[in-house]
Amino acid sequence: MAGMSKAIVGGRVVPVEGEPIEDGTVLVEDGKITALAGPDLAVPDDAEVIDAAGRWVLPGFIDAHAHVGVAEEAEGWAGRDVNEMTKPVTAYVRALDGINPADQGFRDAIGGGVLAVNVNPGSGNPIGGQTVAIKCWGRSVDQMVLREPAGLKSALGENPKRVYGEKDKTPSTRLGTAAVIREAFVQAGNYLARLAAAEESAPEDRKPVDRDLNLEALGRVLRREIPWRQHCHRADDIATAMRLAREFGYELVIDHGTEAHLLADLIAAESIPVIIGPLFTSRSKVELRNRSLANPGRLAAAGVVIAITTDHPVVPINFLVHQATLAVKEGLDRETALRSVTINPARILGVADRIGSLEVGKDADLVIWSGDPLDVMSRVERAYLDGREIYAYDYDRYEGVFREP
Repeated sequence: MAGMSKAIVGGRVVPVEGEPIEDGTVLVEDGKITALAGPDLAVPDDAEVIDAAGRWVLPGFIDAHAHVGVAEEAEGWAGRDVNEMTKPVTAYVRALDGINPADQGFRDAIGGGVLAVNVNPGSGNPIGGQTVAIKCWGRSVDQMVLREPAGLKSALGENPKRVYGEKDKTPSTRLGTAAVIREAFVQAGNYLARLAAAEESAPEDRKPVDRDLNLEALGRVLRREIPWRQHCHRADDIATAMRLAREFGYELVIDHGTEAHLLADLIAAESIPVIIGPLFTSRSKVELRNRSLANPGRLAAAGVVIAITTDHPVVPINFLVHQATLAVKEGLDRETALRSVTINPARILGVADRIGSLEVGKDADLVIWSGDPLDVMSRVERAYLDGREIYAYDYDRYEGVFREP
């Protein structure tokens, strides 16, 4: 139970924000981290003691851009709820309403040390819908929510122009896609102005403004309540994303950023984070021509804050840490690699007050690894959400055992 006191002792504790602690102890009570220190930390007499000697203890990893739960595996069309590609602007749709917590992808995530994920609508529309940050285990998605909405998904480049070009509808070009986005923001600005005018008018003169769910969602972006999550691969599309953000003044997050390294100094100068990936894919379209495992290191070296994504199910979500490992092989420093799957995505998603590092007061969402998680031979041995063990690896059966949500 979450309320039970626990002490994880003897492991190499890697808090991410702070130096590793050898032979460390992490105390947990009521689902929160209450203390972490070296072997001299006193353990309460009533605490359940978990021996982590020879193991590594880390915060749960976070994938800041995935489709787990809405792109259900092994379900075919019946579990495909990623894209509402019936009109170009669907800001009102919410990933929250399409997530199936029973999707196998959540089990894969936990087995790979990923305990939280930001679920995005797809990239078929210029404006695709609202994202949600959730934990990876629960009976109902409502019990899993960390932040909702956590952003509004938009797409530039090949995907929307292909989808609507094949329908002989706008947008069929890059300039058409940008125009659709720009027009939607102008309408949202007008909507906010009408709401403000109604609020400021005398009560006897006040006329209600009809609600518009699309414009309400876009209005939250204009008010900088949630970030604009911009799917873009090619450098010219990234430049368009930055141009639109300057024009309308919203908080921009670049998703994918395959060619972001070509504009790294400009991106760093505007403090725009890049959620880069997937990194294990073939170059299946023109936009991916410059995909490289060296790109995360190039971005980080230029001062860009990065998070690494699998874009699950494009790359299986349990391979998130392997993407980080191979990015280290190609030049990314180890510390940034771990930050790119922990505290960096937590900050981008606006949930760093709860997850992303091992700190007193944060949720006890942590993982015991058999060794260095950047070693491909290491595995998750135990995983905890809110202090409750949800997963343990059974070496006799060569498989993970999950506790009931």
